[in-house]
Amino acid sequence: MLQNLPSTLSPEERQSMLAAIIDTSDDTIISKTLQGVITSWNKSAERMFGYTEAEAVGQHISLIIPKDRLNEEDLIIRQVSQGTKIDHFETVRLAKSGKEVLISLSVSPIHDANGKVIGASKIARDIADKTVASERQAKLAAIVDSSDDTILSKTLEGIITSWNKAAEKMFGYTEHEIIGKHISTLIPEERIREEDYIIGKIKQGNKVDHFETYRRHKNGKLIPISLSVSPIIIDGQIIGAAKIARDVTVEVEAKKEAERLYQEIKSLNSKKDEFIGLASHELKTPLTSISAYLQILDRVITEEKPKMFLTKTLQQVSKLSSLVNDLLDVSKIESGQLHLTKTHVNIREVLDDAIQLLEHSNTTHRIKVHSDGIQLTINADAHRIEQALVNLMTNAIKYSPKADVIEVSLHHENDQVIIGIKDYGIGISEDKLKHVFGRFYRAEDDPNISGLGIGLYLTHQIIQRHEGKIWAESKPGEGSTFWVSLPAEV
Repeated sequence: MLQNLPSTLSPEERQSMLAAIIDTSDDTIISKTLQGVITSWNKSAERMFGYTEAEAVGQHISLIIPKDRLNEEDLIIRQVSQGTKIDHFETVRLAKSGKEVLISLSVSPIHDANGKVIGASKIARDIADKTVASERQAKLAAIVDSSDDTILSKTLEGIITSWNKAAEKMFGYTEHEIIGKHISTLIPEERIREEDYIIGKIKQGNKVDHFETYRRHKNGKLIPISLSVSPIIIDGQIIGAAKIARDVTVEVEAKKEAERLYQEIKSLNSKKDEFIGLASHELKTPLTSISAYLQILDRVITEEKPKMFLTKTLQQVSKLSSLVNDLLDVSKIESGQLHLTKTHVNIREVLDDAIQLLEHSNTTHRIKVHSDGIQLTINADAHRIEQALVNLMTNAIKYSPKADVIEVSLHHENDQVIIGIKDYGIGISEDKLKHVFGRFYRAEDDPNISGLGIGLYLTHQIIQRHEGKIWAESKPGEGSTFWVSLPAEV
């Protein structure tokens, strides 16, 4: 170093300049005798080891050497004494605080004017960060290589730069075969444009998540994959992309099977609805005829016992007609053919008509009405709203066999007509309450209670088609209340 200084300088000037260079160096520079006594100690040495120049100069070099590494000093002195330089010797030294410092050490012999080795000059560099980075890189490399997911990287130009074992397994190419090749090696021709889209996103610094596509195996087979791509950024610059690919063959096959089953069920359901509609329509005509003939007989038969049997028959025919009509309505709903004829109707009049209809056919329950007396008008199909209310009151009677009353309330609240139908029957458990408006669902499987489980479904559909809401509140053994809310016309 001294020989490289300008020759025009005096020895004193050259020495001063050399001292300044050493003192301002970012590297730790120390000199010592062959006996290990420290003779110089720069500012970087102070920062690295914590000792000031005054504290270190004159001390033995073992001041900063851990006890288990003292034999290294003997090796270093032996080689330096022979005039041999030691380059980039990685070791550990000890700071004043007791902290171990990982360093890279270069040691050169110091010669006197006669060429005799009289000491050693040491340059030390802290390599803790470098070591941590190397360890981290090694760990990451091990994780990538042992991952079950395919992990590869490429440049922004599409050149593959890394390729893990899972990638070999997925695509059939070895690392040697694929690195340096363009990523299009794996992309089917009809999907080449996807690469432009992905690179475009990466260049903007965006990540592409779970992009489902197909890539090609070495043998030509197409593989369905889910692809996630992230930008590789170094010093703020995007230099490439890292890709993680997962084979989703099982998921794709499961989706295809689910779609196939869905279409099959949809087809069967359509055929079932078609059959229900056709059967209901065909049943309706003979039932109408039977009912008409029975009504004629009812007018001509006067004997008490035959009259009683005839009345019961008419009641059963009426029930059967109602079931057939409900099935027809279900068919219309499923085919989107349930048409409404809306007019401005008085909801109290519709409710009264529904109550009167039930009072003629029901002898077991009284219907009590609670109303705030306000005349409320709604835009509705009066026949369908009456049908919905009759269904709710019929259910209330049906499911409260030990009671003798149901309560109906009607009031106005926040531009809504609120109707409540309360019974004191068997009630509905909480887990079944959320299913009561489902098609063909029966909350209680009681053979003594008739029905197909479509009354509440129809009611729910009718109320929904009037932009209304319907819900139920119930406790087993305490009865149920069904609520209907419909938009009011003020």
